[in-house]
Amino acid sequence: MFDPPIAVRRLQPEDVAAYRAIRLEALERHPEAFGSTLEAESAKPLDWFAERLGRNAVFGAFRQSDLIGVAGFFAFTGAKERHKGVLWGMYVRESERGTGAGKALVEAVIQHASEHVELLQLSVVRDNHAARRLYAALGFTEYGIEEHALKQGADYFDEVLMVKSLTPDLPSPPEETE
Repeated sequence: MFDPPIAVRRLQPEDVAAYRAIRLEALERHPEAFGSTLEAESAKPLDWFAERLGRNAVFGAFRQSDLIGVAGFFAFTGAKERHKGVLWGMYVRESERGTGAGKALVEAVIQHASEHVELLQLSVVRDNHAARRLYAALGFTEYGIEEHALKQGADYFDEVLMVKSLTPDLPSPPEETE
C-alpha cells in the first residue's frame, strides 16, 4: 500500500485546532518528555494555542490533511542571547514514527533557524535514544546533562543538552609568535 508523501509547513492560525489536539496527545502519551503538563494545557482556551502559533514558528508534518507531527522554534531576544534559538515541542504520532516525518520537521526548524540565529539548542530526555540518534544525525552535538531536569509524579528525568552551529566554522585565530 502506498502512503501519501509527507509535507512540512509552518502552522497557520487555521491550524490551531489540529495543533491543540496533537499537542495534548503528546503531553498525554509522553508526559516525561515535555516541560508542560496535560492538566495545564488542556485547561487553556483555543486562543492561547493561537497566540503560541503567533509568537513562535511551529512547523507541522502533514500526510494529506492530517497533522502527524510538530516541532517549534523560538529565538532568544536578550542582547547577549539573540544569536541562539531553541527547537522545542517535537512530537510525531506513534503510527508515523520511522517514516521520515521527524527528520523533515527538524530539517524545517534548522532551515528556519538558520535565517535567524547562529546556534540552535535543544534538550531531550536521556532515555529517548531514537530522538538523540535523529538529532545527532542532523548535526547536533551533546554538550551536557541536566540531571533531574523534569519531574513527573515521583520520577525524575535527566535531559541531554544538544547544540548545532548554524554558521560556517570560523577559521582558527593565527598562532601568536614571540
